Amino acid sequence: MHAIKAIYDGVNFKPMQPVPVNEDYVVVITFIEPVKGNTVRPPFEYGSIAEGLWMSDDFDDPLDDFLEYME
Repeated sequence: MHAIKAIYDGVNFKPMQPVPVNEDYVVVITFIEPVKGNTVRPPFEYGSIAEGLWMSDDFDDPLDDFLEYME
């Protein structure tokens, strides 16, 4: 089972994130709440955030708080 968010415009469903399947699926659609304001995002494009990510050089370094558990 997979779950994604989408916007229904009265005719079509517009995914707000990538759809994780490439084959036909039976779906159940639940209407949660009306869209308020301008919350509709353009369809997701793979790699569209790649330029906006930043990670610290020491991201994978052990945390001092957990040293006693890593011995």
